[in-house]
Amino acid sequence: MRYFLGIDIGNSKSHALIADAQGRCVGAGQAGPGSWEAVGWEQAQQLLHDIVNQAMAQAGIPRTAIAGAGFGYAGYDWPEDRPGHEKIIASLGFGNMPYILGNDTLVGLVAGAASGWGVVIVAGTSNNCCGRDRNGRVGRVTGMGSWLGEFGGATEIVTRAIQAVAADWTRRGPHTALSTALVERAGARDVPDLLAGLVRHRYSLTAATAPLIFQLAGAGDPVAQEIITWAGTELGSLAVGVIRQLGLAEDSFDVVLSGSTYRGGAPLIEPLRRTVQAVAPAARLVQLQAPPVVGGVLLGMEAAGLDASPMRPNLLTSANELLDFQP
Repeated sequence: MRYFLGIDIGNSKSHALIADAQGRCVGAGQAGPGSWEAVGWEQAQQLLHDIVNQAMAQAGIPRTAIAGAGFGYAGYDWPEDRPGHEKIIASLGFGNMPYILGNDTLVGLVAGAASGWGVVIVAGTSNNCCGRDRNGRVGRVTGMGSWLGEFGGATEIVTRAIQAVAADWTRRGPHTALSTALVERAGARDVPDLLAGLVRHRYSLTAATAPLIFQLAGAGDPVAQEIITWAGTELGSLAVGVIRQLGLAEDSFDVVLSGSTYRGGAPLIEPLRRTVQAVAPAARLVQLQAPPVVGGVLLGMEAAGLDASPMRPNLLTSANELLDFQP
């Protein structure tokens, strides 16, 4: 019996998953952050060993039974990052096992797109986007967030809200209920104290503040509504860039929405949809319905030369049960 290994390494949590050639998941491993940027190369290697060993032990199979693997790594952003990742993968001792290595967005795409190709837009703490055409060619954004002009995740939404409060206070912008709400959220005395405290690090408004901004938008605050619309439009623009890179504008394909920020619902998703479909009218927005590590298993099957499409439904169901994933 041949088995396939999927790896999804993130900046907050990491997973390993093993499935057989029928799509039945037989072993899993889990740990915290494993990106080399978050923990360094030595700890990244140790974490990879830990989660793979957990999965192998639960599966009860030898290393020689693994026929292919797919690795999705947060922190694998540029060609210069490849040698370091290849080194820690080689340390697993799987020999000449074929594998596919990509950014962690890639495994989310493959897990969420019914055909295994299309575009994924991640909106969690920050944002990211990648795509894959039917021939396996990959397109991407930088993944560097606001530093390189990519917006739409919770951190960017909160930053935009703080800027709106500053504009309200200086009379450069309209009055907004965000001013009172963020003062209360931070525990500040008033807006000047809030702004000074944020600049001087007495106060902190993290990505966890984003649901409050959605709440105020839902309550009718025009400035909060504009921020959510802006975020959705910016997320859509990430996909537009990838669609252009891969020449997908005339195709019908899935655009996978992955990340907690999409819990904000239609106020975020509808401007995203309009932006994407203005360029690719046949694009379909779909929510991720399985843990991203499933995409690693599917890539492992692909690396081994197996057509994974017949096993996909079984794999998604089995993974959701084993990992207790709630779409």
